[in-house]
This record gives sequence, C-alpha cells and structure tokens, in this order.
Amino acid sequence: MRPAHHGGDERTRMTTAHHPAAAPTAEPGPGTTGPAPSVLVLGGTGFLGRHICAAFGATGARLTRVAREAPVDASDVPFIRVDLMDATSERIAEILGATGADIVVNSVGAVWHVGEREMYEANAELVRRLVAAMTSMPGRPRLVHLGSIHEYGPVPRGTRISEEVPTAPDTTYGRSKLLGARLVLDAAAEGTLDGTVLRIANVAGPGTPRESLLGILARRLRERARAAAGEPPPVLRLAPLTAWRDFVDVRDVAGAVVAAARADVCGQVVNIGSGEAVEVRQVVRRLVALSGLSLTVVEDQDRDEQRGDLQWQRCDVSLALRLLGWQPQLSLERSLHDLLVETGVGVLTRSGGA
Repeated sequence: MRPAHHGGDERTRMTTAHHPAAAPTAEPGPGTTGPAPSVLVLGGTGFLGRHICAAFGATGARLTRVAREAPVDASDVPFIRVDLMDATSERIAEILGATGADIVVNSVGAVWHVGEREMYEANAELVRRLVAAMTSMPGRPRLVHLGSIHEYGPVPRGTRISEEVPTAPDTTYGRSKLLGARLVLDAAAEGTLDGTVLRIANVAGPGTPRESLLGILARRLRERARAAAGEPPPVLRLAPLTAWRDFVDVRDVAGAVVAAARADVCGQVVNIGSGEAVEVRQVVRRLVALSGLSLTVVEDQDRDEQRGDLQWQRCDVSLALRLLGWQPQLSLERSLHDLLVETGVGVLTRSGGA
C-alpha cells in the first residue's frame, strides 16, 4: 500500500468523484490514419493486463496477449503462452516479429510474496531482454512500460510527487522497478527505443490481486458473507494502517496506457494516479462498511508489513493531462464498490458518484 498531500481533510475526498476526462475513442495507432495498430500486451492475463486489453479492444486495436498463465475469461483475443521469465531476447523478438506489433505494453511485474531475486528478474532483467529485443527490430514499435510510484521512495508528508522528485527507493521492489524504468529511459535517450514509462500509484478496482491488502480484505468479507447466521465476526489482523496512499482505479490505468500508446512522447516518465491521498485505515473501514458485513480489523503493532518507510504518497498527475490528455475518471468509492461486486460480496450502499 502507499500515501499523499496537504491542504484540507484528505479523508473527505475518498467518496468524491474526480473530474471526468475524455474516454479513449476508437482511433488508429499513434500518429497514423491507417489500419488499427497491432498491440502486444505482456502479462495480458493478469490484473492490469486484462483491463489494458479491454481498453485497447474498445478502440478496435488488434490485440495479442502474452503470459505464463492461460486466460480465465472467454475473450477471443489471441493468446501466446510463454513464461517470460525464461524467454531470451531472441524469443521475445520472434514474438514481436510474428505479431507485427506496433505497440508493446509491459504489464509484467513481481510485487507480493516473492524474494529479492524474483523481483529483480521480473522487474528488471525481463525489461533488459525486452529492450534488447525491441532495439533489434527493423521497425520501431512503441513501448509503454508500467513502472511504480515506489520508484520515488519516501517523501515528506504533504509532498505532491511530480516527475521531478528525485528517485530514492528504499525497498527491493522500488529499486528493481527503478532499474527496469531506467533501462527503458536510457534506450530512449540513445534513440534506439520509442519508450514511455508510466509510474503507477496503488491500483484498486475489480480483479484486485488476492495478495494485496484490499484483495485480502475482500476475500475475508466474502467468507463472512457465506458464513452461517449467528456466527461471530471474524478477526483480521493487519499491520498498522497509518500510511496515506494514492489509489487509482485499474480502468483509469488502462485508459492511461491507451493514451500513452497514442501520444507523441518518448523517453518520458509520466505519473498515473488519482492525485489525492487517503489514509489506509479509512479505506479499510469504508470497504467493510460498503459490504454491509461485520468484520473485526485489529491493527497489530508487532507486525511490520510496510514496504520501507513509505508513509505518504500523492501523485502530481498534471503532466499526464498535458502530455497524454489523461486524467482519472473513477472515484475510490467506485473502485471499492466494484471490487466487492466482482468478489461476490453484496454491497449495502453506494455513494460517491462515478
């Protein structure tokens, strides 16, 4: 999880919808008027990848998904089953050539319940092989690489994190993601790659991974919903929920990827978030309240599950509006509501607009 800025009571903003931005419209590839672009989504069956595919599909793009796990949905999008952790740069180049990709989206990454080696392999070494493959191609496919707000590291409370904030990650995850981002940016600076890095805040919404805090909480609420009448409320023990985080809906992230694929930008870092911060404790309480179920959450002071000393995160997303024409559309309230619906938990109430 992760936090955000000063000025006003941030807690009141959790149920406020953001000003809507224009949704991606069906257009051909970036800067062209020809046929719809061919889009290759690495990690296309994962949490982010599925929504990214849906967003590109709505534009009429020709999609191919690449992943280790087969898709669980009924989509007719072509799928290539490859364990990218074992794929050489030559194999990746072969896939790029076979699909004729105009746009490549890298949504592969390791976050939860993996060791340091696995994080570097997924978040950096794979990117190294991908960049090598793309720079060897005769054409110049565009790469949209998904980075993380954790690449910045700890910042003072109240900071609005812009792309100018120095990167100083204090965790393995943040350092591995930063290394991957730099590989893309360095190749772009050398003129051998058309690449953009989107630094993504904490992602919420339908399909949230089971290993994440919100995913764990949603699963416990589903278990509670299925429990026998009269059964005492379960107890969920968590680390202290004192951090403030910037949450962005996964569908807004997907829209940002489509916008970045079309925009005339290269070698640029662009923050993607809500632009607001919410105390994690308030998010947990709101998700439980929305479910209409009883669940006892205990903050265990002896547990230390924070990634580093990240007590505050709030993205400055003004550059995304200027360069990509993108801004968040969906409120955190909507994200939590749709997570519960997708998980199969009845929702007691819904407020907060879009």
